[in-house]
Amino acid sequence: MLLSLLLLPAFSNSFAASSSCDNIPHADHPKASLTNGDINAVVFLPDPAKGYYRSTRFDWAGVIPCLSYKGHTYWGEWFHTFDPLVNDSITGPVEEFRSEDGALGYAAAKPGELFVKVGVGTLRKLEDKPYKFGTAYPLVDTGKWTVKTSKRSVRFQQTLQSPIGFAYVYTKTVQLDKHGAVLSLEHELKNTGSKAIVTDVYDHDFFMLDGQPTGPGMTVRFRFNPASKPSPDNSFDPSMAKMEGNEIGYLKELQTGQTVSTYITGYSDKASDYDITVENANTGAGVEQTSDSPIAKFYLWSIRSTISPEAYIHLDVPPGKTQSWQIHYRFFTR
Repeated sequence: MLLSLLLLPAFSNSFAASSSCDNIPHADHPKASLTNGDINAVVFLPDPAKGYYRSTRFDWAGVIPCLSYKGHTYWGEWFHTFDPLVNDSITGPVEEFRSEDGALGYAAAKPGELFVKVGVGTLRKLEDKPYKFGTAYPLVDTGKWTVKTSKRSVRFQQTLQSPIGFAYVYTKTVQLDKHGAVLSLEHELKNTGSKAIVTDVYDHDFFMLDGQPTGPGMTVRFRFNPASKPSPDNSFDPSMAKMEGNEIGYLKELQTGQTVSTYITGYSDKASDYDITVENANTGAGVEQTSDSPIAKFYLWSIRSTISPEAYIHLDVPPGKTQSWQIHYRFFTR
């Protein structure tokens, strides 16, 4: 989805990011450091008072400001101005739960009444207008967060009981393989309320491969041959990027304010089509993203500082039931 743009950082032709995670910005927020000997990563922890991210768009669990592998980095601050209460001031493979009307119960709520976003909490509707992802809605209840950390993993759990029938236990584990170059996101959503939880969830990703600006040498590859789906949200200029075969390649270095974005079709209902690779041939860094669930919708959003393939997974969890899904990131170098 399109973002409310913040002032973006400048880049040079050299790496704009450190090759390690030793000196990340805003390191004074609650965090955990993970390593398996090959990958080093930092994960910010949810905290309503001191957390790095305390806004209302994205899931508070699994915010990764840095991951390094063999001298390359894959995530970082893609924006210039940091504010923990700004909806898009966030890093890493962050996720958003987005239902058909924007959030659980949003359409039925009157101004001043409540609605719910998984991974955030119970929010208050401001006005009788469609949901806007860029709006920081008043946060009424964050639920109860518990966190368990180990050397290679962080397990988050949010328990929420709202007064409007939506209730759940949401568990998310960020885990590095015992050895090698894989990070996994393992999810479980248990519906403990009286209303069904029907929503999509996607990883925004915010890849920053070695902190270099988006441009020639960077590609996004798919298991299928992508096609652009017409939409008012699209901004796909063929002079800036091209679709050819199973990949999208960038033809020009994007400048501040320029966007390459489009809804994508061409995938099947098989989970094997959820296989996306983003690579920076200029530095040799790449990442392959896969899942055990099929793609429900796909949007590619990229600007000068980040490339974000957004693959949606559909969730339909009746009361008393649980749904699980996994996403894996395999990092590689050339």
